[in-house]
Amino acid sequence: MSKTKVKKGAEVVVISGSERGKRGKVISVTTSGDRVILEGVHMIKRHTKKSQLHPQGAIIEREGTIHISNVMEVSNFEARAAKRTPATVKV
Repeated sequence: MSKTKVKKGAEVVVISGSERGKRGKVISVTTSGDRVILEGVHMIKRHTKKSQLHPQGAIIEREGTIHISNVMEVSNFEARAAKRTPATVKV
């Protein structure tokens, strides 16, 4: 089990992958697989069997997991972006 910097409830930015640039709140952190679930990011479709709740079966859309190395806290992300902006040069 590795130590993680991202905590449940934190606001994070996805820094790589197909969801790059999206922001979301951390719903849960799975330390065994080093993965996080973000609110409204990486939506997947889950096919469910027939049940009393869904007599015909259903396709439910929910959040998928993202590897923890692909996310960064918003405060760190904005500080990094501020460093990269070029300084004004006086002539």
